[in-house]
Amino acid sequence: MSDNRPDDRSHRRGENGRSIPTDRESPVGAPVIRGDESVAGTRAREAVQFDPDDPESLADAAETVRQFAAGNTNDDHLYMLRGAAACAALVRGEGSYKAAAKRAGGDATVSFIRKWARVHDLPRSVRKQVAIGQIAPTAAKHIARVGGEARLLLAWATLDGNLTVRDVRSVASAINDGTSIDQALAKHDVILGQLELSLSSTTYRDLRRRASTEGVEPGEIVTDALKQYFE
Repeated sequence: MSDNRPDDRSHRRGENGRSIPTDRESPVGAPVIRGDESVAGTRAREAVQFDPDDPESLADAAETVRQFAAGNTNDDHLYMLRGAAACAALVRGEGSYKAAAKRAGGDATVSFIRKWARVHDLPRSVRKQVAIGQIAPTAAKHIARVGGEARLLLAWATLDGNLTVRDVRSVASAINDGTSIDQALAKHDVILGQLELSLSSTTYRDLRRRASTEGVEPGEIVTDALKQYFE
């Protein structure tokens, strides 16, 4: 893999032809999640933006990466997202992972910076789950190793299948080795796309009645309805 970071953003076409972003679309270093009060509460005011084109901001990013690599996180999910943002900005500002590691110094290795910069590149919907503690930052590192739509599917399967960090690492490795995500998840007793929903009694009654009348599974009706909803 090249040390240079790509500028393009990964997208995949959904069944309805819409473009589905599988990487973040906001600027590198922008505190989109960390600055969201609905997620971070009052700490949103403390969110730091790292500008890779600003020498002073880049110096702050280097210091943040150095401290982050030294383990000064206290398992704080928001701080870890800040560290990931600093890694991404430092790489963009310095031009390569190698140069970023040299600038940060300390325990900041190329591998460390690459992994966390990838976390910063995850789409907003996934980073939000990291910020609120539903997806562990260490699990997010492995989700970020997977490309395209599979990274989104793995993120949601992590939640719905209660996958451990070790499980996520194993699934990510299998996918990158060429195994389909369905097969990789099945080895951990997770069926892709299966989740439990709570419906009102009225909706549940009508869904079951319609499914019985049409001779289909309730999931088929829900899937068709959601396809129309997302169009």
